[in-house]
Amino acid sequence: MTKSKVVLAYSGGLDTSVAIPWLKEAKGTDVVAVTVDVGQPVDLERVRQKALASGAASAYVADARAEFAREFILPALRANALYEGVYPLSTALARPLIARHLVEVARKEGAQFVAHGCTGKGNDQVRFDLSTTGLAPDLEVVAPAREWDMNREEEIAYAAAHQVAVDATKSSPYSTDENLWGRSVECGILEDPSVEPPEEVYGWTTSPAAAPETPAYVTVTFEEGVPVALGGRDLPLQDLIVELNRTAGAHGVGRIDHLESRVVGIKSREVYECPAAVVLIAAHQALEALVLPRDLLDFKRTVEQRYSQLIYDGLWFTPLRESLDAFVAATQPRVSGEVAVKLFKGSARIVGRRSPHALYQPALATYSSGDQYRRQMAEGFIYVWGLPARTWAAVGTRAASTLTPAPPPRP
Repeated sequence: MTKSKVVLAYSGGLDTSVAIPWLKEAKGTDVVAVTVDVGQPVDLERVRQKALASGAASAYVADARAEFAREFILPALRANALYEGVYPLSTALARPLIARHLVEVARKEGAQFVAHGCTGKGNDQVRFDLSTTGLAPDLEVVAPAREWDMNREEEIAYAAAHQVAVDATKSSPYSTDENLWGRSVECGILEDPSVEPPEEVYGWTTSPAAAPETPAYVTVTFEEGVPVALGGRDLPLQDLIVELNRTAGAHGVGRIDHLESRVVGIKSREVYECPAAVVLIAAHQALEALVLPRDLLDFKRTVEQRYSQLIYDGLWFTPLRESLDAFVAATQPRVSGEVAVKLFKGSARIVGRRSPHALYQPALATYSSGDQYRRQMAEGFIYVWGLPARTWAAVGTRAASTLTPAPPPRP
């Protein structure tokens, strides 16, 4: 009889390493480990070998950096996606991509299950579960950390008993996640939202106080909402993001301290480093403000808020996301041009923008010679524009003057 298979999203950390022997014992399945490269700075071949040494029947590594940038980061950037107006959704965006690779391997291997190492307290379990359901409703999702009753010390002991190598001596109080679009840090002292994050939690960004005393200027070129060049040099999107993470991070740009509303109903203090995301979203917003009319900008902001919530909530593979993507895409053909950004001591400030599609017209905006604005037409416009308010006020005043006072109450 053929043994059932489970495809595990494998990071090489303690939880997913322990999950391999646990799944074999508790579920009686062969484990196929899948590690997806979304830009995390690890030795992926070493991770693959570790999965095999931990008992996986086979192990895959997928280079998904270009796919991540093109199919997940870019739509979010064009939508200026910031959860609760703050978080660029770096971790949230990677989860549906990883789930898609899990499903692809499951189909290839004839597996009946997919698994992940998420706990029952976080957002990622929702994202993995819903993404799998949206792609392959016939596959069953297994979450070992939701089932076993082990704390960290017990997991380490379990690993030792099953000859699973874990780097326990370098354990950190912090939990981190990294990809092209950002780095997240939680746990430890960060669980006290009244305490400033210590410098040790940061890995991508220089302290603003220690950043260079001379500002740096970067110019981002967009074509139809897509960043295509940095400083006039054409770059693939994933490479542009990597370079901007390095440049902006060196100037202390991209630190985010967020008291976040999790999907599961709790508040969580999260620290993020997203240098490229902060710069690119600000630059994209500035270019849109130059080329899109006010009513479209106003409505797009409503779409952006809903789009951000949808990503955070794990609903990437849904008709709503596809429909919102279609709307956002329809707004981008004129979002082409260059934006100059000044990086200095933790800030990224827009200092210039230009586009062949600019709605800013000097002859209309200027107060100097060459002014073509027909200011004599303003009085008639103001009369018509204010007519509803004028009528409301006049009727109210007239009605108030004709009201008969009510008789005093009887004794």
